[in-house]
Amino acid sequence: NSGFKVLISIPGSATYPPPAGIDIDAYVEFLRGVAALGPDAIEVWNEENIDFEWPAGEIDPTSYVNNMLAPAYNAIKSVNPNVMVVGGALAPTGFDNGVNAWSDSRYLAGMAAAGAARYMDCMGVHHNAGATSPYATSGHPGGGHYSWYFKPTMDLYYNTFGGATKVCFTELGYVSPDGFSGISSQFGWAANNTVEQHAQWLAEAVDIAASSGKARLLIVFNVDFTGYDPNGDPQAGYAMVRPGGDCPACDALRR
Repeated sequence: NSGFKVLISIPGSATYPPPAGIDIDAYVEFLRGVAALGPDAIEVWNEENIDFEWPAGEIDPTSYVNNMLAPAYNAIKSVNPNVMVVGGALAPTGFDNGVNAWSDSRYLAGMAAAGAARYMDCMGVHHNAGATSPYATSGHPGGGHYSWYFKPTMDLYYNTFGGATKVCFTELGYVSPDGFSGISSQFGWAANNTVEQHAQWLAEAVDIAASSGKARLLIVFNVDFTGYDPNGDPQAGYAMVRPGGDCPACDALRR
């Protein structure tokens, strides 16, 4: 009623019975029911290229497309053709042992080969490990892998499908430990990210996405989370609303 758009990202448990790991038929029927409620968009699963989200040893883009994405697309559109279907955003990673994870680049290529573009209105993307301006293509403390950088990531996801589908950033964030007591070694690449950079980079990423012709939507992760573990997950460090209640990113994005 307030004019907001609603995108619902719907994952499930990778250990859900039956023994095969995921009851895909039940999942698809659940999405059919959600579509009937009239959301603007549904994202079909989440980070299905890693074993935190998909059963180890069963990670397979062809299986995802044929057995989950295509049936989900058809189920959703049969109930409400106006609901946007978003391909599940992958975990941005170069790690690939074929069992516990596939690199997102190889998984994307497999999705494209399986005809995924026919069964989604856009491809979900996550980018949450930036430590440089989104205009940059080098200089990240983590190295030169494309996933550290905004524009190379967007270009990879768009170009893999040959322009047949746009990308949807369902999780875009820059973490800054400013205002908190340090940051875990897992996020050490972000130790020097300032809150001013956090705000500036979010605004720049929006500008790049909006002018690229490649992106259909972008969701900032996150607005106002308050949980922060200096030895683990620093979710509040991604928040636009900072510990003192100020919001530099709000001003940057408002321009």
